[in-house]
Amino acid sequence: MIEVSAALLRGAVFLAGEPLECLVTLRNPLPPDATSASSEMLAWASAQIHCQFHASESRVALPPSEDSRHDVQAENETVFVPNRGERGHCILSTPPKILFCDLRLDPGESKTYSYCETLPVDGPPSFRGQAVKYVYKLTIGCQRVNSPIKLLRVPFRVLVLHGLKDYQCPQDEAVAPSNPFLEEEEGAKKDSRLADLATELLMAATSRRSLHLYNISNSRGKVGTFCIFKAVYKIGEDIVGTFNFSEGDIPCLQYLVSLQTEERIQEAFQHRRGQPVSYSTHARHQESCLHTSRTSFSLPIPLSSAPGFSTNIVSLKWRLHFEFVTSREASQRQAPPEGPPSEEASRWSGVEQMDVDTFSWDLPIKVLPTNPLLASSVSQVPGANSLTI
Repeated sequence: MIEVSAALLRGAVFLAGEPLECLVTLRNPLPPDATSASSEMLAWASAQIHCQFHASESRVALPPSEDSRHDVQAENETVFVPNRGERGHCILSTPPKILFCDLRLDPGESKTYSYCETLPVDGPPSFRGQAVKYVYKLTIGCQRVNSPIKLLRVPFRVLVLHGLKDYQCPQDEAVAPSNPFLEEEEGAKKDSRLADLATELLMAATSRRSLHLYNISNSRGKVGTFCIFKAVYKIGEDIVGTFNFSEGDIPCLQYLVSLQTEERIQEAFQHRRGQPVSYSTHARHQESCLHTSRTSFSLPIPLSSAPGFSTNIVSLKWRLHFEFVTSREASQRQAPPEGPPSEEASRWSGVEQMDVDTFSWDLPIKVLPTNPLLASSVSQVPGANSLTI
């Protein structure tokens, strides 16, 4: 019996183009004082990254698969198929890397191997939607002689920052700042430059602030104005907006703001023509605003959500969805009567029923990835797994 464990070194969230590093440890759990006959042997072990795509059959029409082979692992088969037994289709994979061959572990002995692979930049981001799913996994295959292959899978999350692959890191190391008292490997320098470049691009894209004013009106007249300071955000940021109802002619009784994603299947892959778009709500704010001149809201973009993206099968966009409830009578704006207190007690109460109108409005926004280290801090993906062979 051999215990196999795998752990990602830097959390479970990565940017496409970053290197993924994983430590694979194999251990013979028997006590060291066991006899030499208790030594364990493994023929080989290999590792590979793949992206698995799964689509809802009721919403997505995919062409028939060309691979009709039966998905069964033979007793003596040595072919390493990392997505064996997985649902859906493997749309992206890296070349497999052999970790070792003919490994012998004595009782109590353990061996650790390092696996490193750069994540492809041309793949989709990790996404779990209503119609499609893109799931990334690192699969480690181990096999004893004349035994079936055992697969150990470590899921992780990938964020895609479009345009990152078009920027080249500087080649002249002579002008780059360095610390002569620290020894840093060349690979670590390159990885750090890539992460710093991604951070700079995200900051440049999301730090631009410009006032956006929108008039809110219906068929009866103006309700108010809405103000937002930018339209491009990172995952994890808060979307802050303000309303000004003092300049409106129609009283607003209540409003609802929802942060939503729009999942749209490309026309060529729609199960039926004209099928509806899927919406998911990630945050919402509702407020009663009668007699309110100014108010605001703040909606957080969850760190676990996916940024906007588009593939040949599906596109994901973000938006703010507004719903307003307005009064048909302008007199409803009047506040309770004010004046000097009288000797007789008086009570003012609002009307129990009123005629209202409702209408909605959608404001598209752009949501980009965030620093993968920040997303890893709240990720529910463990980034480690183990099995016993």
